[in-house]
Amino acid sequence: MPGKIAVDLTGCVAIVTGGTRGIGRIIAATMAQAGCKVEICGRNEPADLPEGVSFHAADIRDPDQAKAFVDAVVEKHGRLDFLINNAGGSPNTEAATASPRFFDAIIKLNLSSAMYLSQAAYPAMKAQGGGSIVNIASVSGIRPSPGTAAYGAAKAGLLNLTQSLAAEWGPDKIRVNAIILGLMATETTEATYGDAEAQETLGKAMPLQRMGSGSDAAGAVMWLCSDLAQWVSGARVNVDGGGERPYFLELLKGD
Repeated sequence: MPGKIAVDLTGCVAIVTGGTRGIGRIIAATMAQAGCKVEICGRNEPADLPEGVSFHAADIRDPDQAKAFVDAVVEKHGRLDFLINNAGGSPNTEAATASPRFFDAIIKLNLSSAMYLSQAAYPAMKAQGGGSIVNIASVSGIRPSPGTAAYGAAKAGLLNLTQSLAAEWGPDKIRVNAIILGLMATETTEATYGDAEAQETLGKAMPLQRMGSGSDAAGAVMWLCSDLAQWVSGARVNVDGGGERPYFLELLKGD
């Protein structure tokens, strides 16, 4: 096995949205363990927080609250090195019956909030000579997403936003990248993918023989935030265990 490479983020400041639970919480905790001062947000404060992580009450779907959150972090620490736009998700809803209000809410959470926060972070990152923005996207944004059409459309938009901001803000030494997550195991996995047996079946269908974890996502974030990726911007990094097995292969076998 190759030797481990430790990423040291001592003295850096990060914002991780959606950091109160699931993948976001693991990302926040991992960055804090590397010496980073991490600020998360949400509408409700969790009962406990990982060491080195602070909470702000904010609804980032609202542009004013998103900006106020970023401004508060910059005022507190005097800088902002990393912005991890992780907040997102969607319940399963048929496109034919989804209300305009539902569609707008999903777009705001998964796409608009990333734009609001990135805009708010831009002045501080430019003034300090650079920074890194990582947008957490999904395979739903690069393939059909039946049952979560609004979510898939938002994540597809997030990928384009990533490349557009990378091109526009590159001269300011602000790197912008996206991570495309595959099938991930979280505390809501059973509600999404079924019981443990169903999850194992899904995992076995992946080339790497398992579903992803928050640690897998956090590892990719750490790399993109580190100097190891200092010439990486506008990239779409697939963290998906090798991708989903094409369904037509099962049809050819008669399964």
